[in-house]
Amino acid sequence: MAPFSIPEIKKRIGTFPKKTLIFLPTPLQKLEYLSQALGGPEIYMKRDDLTGLAFGGNKSRKLEFIIQDVLDKNADVIITWAGLQSNWCLQTAAVARKFSIKPILVLFKTYDLPEEYDGNLLLDYILNADVRLREAEKGRIPRIEDIEEIIDGVINEVKEMGHTPYIAPIGGSMVGCSMEKPLGAVSYVNAFVEIFEQVKDKGIEINAILHATGSGGTQAGLIVGAKALDENIKVLGVSVSEEKEPYSKEVLTVARDTVKALGMNISIDREDVVIFDEYLGEGYGVLDKEVSEAIRLVAVKEGIFLDPVYTGKAMAALIDLVHKGLFKKEDKIVFIHTGGTPALFPNKHNLVNFLKE
Repeated sequence: MAPFSIPEIKKRIGTFPKKTLIFLPTPLQKLEYLSQALGGPEIYMKRDDLTGLAFGGNKSRKLEFIIQDVLDKNADVIITWAGLQSNWCLQTAAVARKFSIKPILVLFKTYDLPEEYDGNLLLDYILNADVRLREAEKGRIPRIEDIEEIIDGVINEVKEMGHTPYIAPIGGSMVGCSMEKPLGAVSYVNAFVEIFEQVKDKGIEINAILHATGSGGTQAGLIVGAKALDENIKVLGVSVSEEKEPYSKEVLTVARDTVKALGMNISIDREDVVIFDEYLGEGYGVLDKEVSEAIRLVAVKEGIFLDPVYTGKAMAALIDLVHKGLFKKEDKIVFIHTGGTPALFPNKHNLVNFLKE
């Protein structure tokens, strides 16, 4: 017996104010031809790339709650940071502009791509976001403690101009900066409920949810949802940026903060956080042959495009895990498409080169 019912969870989530920005529920699509090509398991895709805001993505779920927090705090500038082709930053800029808030994006070059207006960076420019480019260690997104001086400089600049800034933590995940509650993770507790209802409507029982995990909020929310509704559904995260040992602690922290924020009497343990870091390759945003081939396979079999930073890497992991026998042929797996497809275009040369090999 699950500790909470769906109406109870929805009621708790409903206590968090938000702006309605996107189309929900997003579709849950059976990937029949990909499943056949792999010889099982039965794979379904949660199409969070179809949320309807700025090319879609998981971050727009989070931003429904975060933008309300921004407005409640009377901020007129939102500051955040991530990689050069960040989908989080694009989504944040799009939401900010809808509410006449100025977005300042500190974008770090973590991989060898030209600083040209392409992909998400082009969309940032169209949105008239204030973009600040910075260098970073290859394959690694800087943590707030690493860039505190840079962010503080932007904050002071904004305040000196008479504006009120809201500092949104990367990915809308970890509590901190201006965000006092795990709003991003709360949105993915809601997403788990959504998936749970959809599979029940289809008359199926799923064994696992697999997704790309970067800043931790998506995975933390899914873990809390699984614990609250069905502990038999495993939440499997494929890390795109960090090794699993330090990163698992961060996801665990966000998950426990989420349980507390929702007032739930459930415990999240270390073993609930399952992260694969074997597919990091050369790190965040660095494309390789396996990811390129996974992107092509899903495109050819299903007519769906994945992105090279998150979903391509997660799909490459799923394919490898199927080949290694982690799943039974009769298992049913949900893969979350978290968006980010505009990043395909600035990676075009690398993609073509890998696919020609």
